[in-house]
Order: sequence, then structure tokens, then C-alpha cells
Amino acid sequence: MLDAAKTQETLLEVNNIEVIYNHVILVLKGVSLNVPKGGITALLGGNGAGKTTTLKAISNLLKSERGEVTKGTINYRGSRVQDLLPSDLVKMGVIQVMEGRHCFEHLTVEENLLTGAYTRGSSRGEIDADLEKVYTYFPRLKERRKSQAGYTSGGEQQMCAIGRALMSRPETILLDEPSMGLAPQLVEEIFNIVKSLNEKEGATFLLAEQNTNVALRFAQYGYILESGRVVMDGPAKELRENPDVKEFYLGMSDEGRKSFRDVRSYRRRKRWLS
Repeated sequence: MLDAAKTQETLLEVNNIEVIYNHVILVLKGVSLNVPKGGITALLGGNGAGKTTTLKAISNLLKSERGEVTKGTINYRGSRVQDLLPSDLVKMGVIQVMEGRHCFEHLTVEENLLTGAYTRGSSRGEIDADLEKVYTYFPRLKERRKSQAGYTSGGEQQMCAIGRALMSRPETILLDEPSMGLAPQLVEEIFNIVKSLNEKEGATFLLAEQNTNVALRFAQYGYILESGRVVMDGPAKELRENPDVKEFYLGMSDEGRKSFRDVRSYRRRKRWLS
């Protein structure tokens, strides 16, 4: 574990959790991770590795999919939270931005954003001030604020989903696959906004992402999942330079770039699977 991370206050601790769906299917197999306050932590791995399940376990959204944490503990600020209602966790400052954006398509962009403040009980003045702050980070949303969310682009919907989460004044944001389905230029824009929110607002992020290359450029620390297990973790800079990560997740090796087909053929050689 990164020494610097140990000196930071740990907000979220996931300790050796197992998750089972439908009382039969074991999806997570002893996953542990720490998220320090004020950091960007990346949860990496391919499709089906268990990233989304890990986030849903943390935010207590598994029951709707007949999933449950059967072993281990999840603590936030030192308190066990895995038995709380999702709404209670939001009030504690933890909110998840779901994979696929999930905006209310029939509402305008601004109406979507305002739903994020529903649980706060704040004055209209405070909510208006936060709305303007969101528009500062996402000027495109201000331009489209009167448009129905369902008629905006994928990138705008992702911005709307993150902006709606910000309206709840979260301390920690669980961000699931923010790059999914977006053009590279938009991915860079989204991640730069995440970086700004982290640096200027002090927001803590745990982001699940298949795009290992971009995630490790913006995160400080990373965990790599394979088949429901954490197989490697470390400072993002070290992971970027790790030969296995370069070969199997960045498409690079000492001999140069490999095709996806080549990478798959070398899967059995991954040292952590032996």
C-alpha cells in the first residue's frame, strides 16, 4: 500500500467482502480496498471483472438485483454502513453515479440537476448557488438547461448525471464507467472536470473504469480486478510502468504495442493467475 495513502484519512474501507447473487452466484471473492479522503482512486478491470458490483455493494444497491454481501465489512468514516438504506448513505455524503448515466429523460437538464438536491432540505438560495456552481464546471449544461435530457448527447447526459450527484453536496462520489460510449475528446473533458472537482472542491472519487490508460493518468492509486478478486494494486504511476499492466491492460509490452487478440492469447501467462 502507498505510504502516503496511509498518512491520509481513510474515508472508505472495504474489507474482504464476498458478494453472491441469487444465493448461488459468487461474484466478488474477498475484495479489499481503501479510499483516502480527497483522492481519486481507480477500480480497473475488464467487463465482468466485478467493478460495478463492488460499487453497488458500497452504495447498498445490490438488493434490487437479488445480490448481497455475505462476508466482510464496509466502513465509512469508521462506521459500518453495509446495512444502511441507500438514502441514508447519500445523507452521509456517499453517492453513486450509475453506469449508463440514467438521467430522467422526460425532465429538462435543469430539472434533473435539481432532483439531486431533493434529500438536502436546503433553502432555495443555497440550491440556486449550487446550481450555478455546477454550471461553472459544466458550461454545456447551462446552454442545454431547458432541453429535455433524453434529447441531449451521451456526453451531456454523463455531465448531467455527475452534476446531479454534485447537487447533493457529496463527500465521496462513486463513478461507474464514466468513459463508456463517449468519444476520446469527451472522455478527456469528463476526466478533467473530475480532476478539477477533486482539486478545487475536495471531492473524493472512487471510479470504476475499463479505460485503464486514462484512469491511471488521473487517479493517484489503482486496484485491478480480475474475476471478482483484486489481483494488483499500487500508486497509479507505478501501475502505469508495471510490465504486466502495460501488456495486458494498456496494450503495450517491451516489444511494443500488441493487438487485443495477442493480449488475450497471453492471458494464461499473467503471473497473478498462476
